[in-house]
Amino acid sequence: QVQLVESGGGLVQAGDSLRLSCVASGSTFSKYAMGWFRRTPAGKEREFVAGISWSDGSTYYADSVKGRFAISRDNAKSTLYLQMNSLKPEDTAVYYCAALESPVGYIVGVRVWEYDYWGQGTQVSVSS
Repeated sequence: QVQLVESGGGLVQAGDSLRLSCVASGSTFSKYAMGWFRRTPAGKEREFVAGISWSDGSTYYADSVKGRFAISRDNAKSTLYLQMNSLKPEDTAVYYCAALESPVGYIVGVRVWEYDYWGQGTQVSVSS
């Protein structure tokens, strides 16, 4: 099993930047594909934001964040990052990191049900 703890959220203005971090413990971080999801104030379900594979670092982004957000990982520190630039009010949400256990190293999960472990979330609020 793996435990995930997010941090880095906060209240910012539109156009600002934030970097979220997710520290993993309890298992071999480098063998998990990782992802970021978010739940907006109006949303009932978590929506995919970005994902990264464990073998070659392949990434995939939701169209709504492409070109503004960047996902990365530091396996030596067992940490996942989400660099968020040019933030918009519609990015306001609780952001969750998630871990996907897969023997296929190039997999990038984009669906909630593909992920096995979740963090508790960190709030990001963007004012206009």
